[in-house]
Amino acid sequence: MTQQRRIGVLGGTFDPIHLGHLGAAEVARSTLGLDEVLVVPSHIPPHRLAQPDASGYHRFAMVALAAASVSCLVASDLELVREGRSYTAATLRDLHRRGFRPSQLFFITGADAFAEIATWHEYPAVLDLSHFVVIARPGFPVETLRSRLPGLASRMRTVAGAAWSQARDNPPDRTSVLLVEATTPDVSSTQIRERIRGAQPLSGLVPSAVELHIYRHGLYAPDHGPSAHEPDSHAHEHI
Repeated sequence: MTQQRRIGVLGGTFDPIHLGHLGAAEVARSTLGLDEVLVVPSHIPPHRLAQPDASGYHRFAMVALAAASVSCLVASDLELVREGRSYTAATLRDLHRRGFRPSQLFFITGADAFAEIATWHEYPAVLDLSHFVVIARPGFPVETLRSRLPGLASRMRTVAGAAWSQARDNPPDRTSVLLVEATTPDVSSTQIRERIRGAQPLSGLVPSAVELHIYRHGLYAPDHGPSAHEPDSHAHEHI
C-alpha cells in the first residue's frame, strides 16, 4: 500500500517572510518526512489589530520568491483569495475539500504561538483538523508546553531524530501535537521592518531575492503606501 502524502502548512502574515520562517519549514519537513510545505500568507490576521504593512500582492510575491529557492516549498494564495479573517480552521477545511485528510496535514507553528492555542478560532476543534507541529523558539523550549497546557499533554508527542511514524505513535485518523526541539534563526519581521527604516542591511535575515524585491518596490520605507499599480486580486488577506 502506498504511503499517504504528508503536507506541511506554514501560515503567517509574512510581512516579510524571513529565514526564521524558512528554518521552521525545513525543520518540519526533514523531521517529519513531509512531501511538501505550503507557505500560506494571511489575508486578514485574526490576532493583529493593524493591517500588514505590505499588501497581499507583495507578501505573496515575497513568499513565492523565497519558496522558489527551497526544495519542497510551495507558495499558496489559499487565504489571500478568501474574504474575511484568515482562520487556521477555515484553511485546513479548505484543504480537506481538496482531498486531504486531517492525518495528512501538518500545521507548523512556533512554541510561543501555540502556547496561546486556547485563543484560536474554533479551539479545541481546530486540533482535530490537522497534526500540529510545534517548533521551539529562542527562549521558549517546546517541553514547557506540557505544563503550560496540561489539558493537551496526552496529545503531545516529542519528535527527535528519525522521522515520526504515525503508524507507530498514533491511530491513522488521530491527530497529534508534535513537539520539535530545534534551533532556528532568531529573526522577526518587526526587526526586519525596523532595519529597513533605519537603512540597515538585511543580509542573513531574508533570502537575497526577497531583499531585492523589498528595495526594488520601496517596501517598509517610511513613505511607502499601497501603489496604484498593485493588483487588487491579492489586496484582500492567520494565526
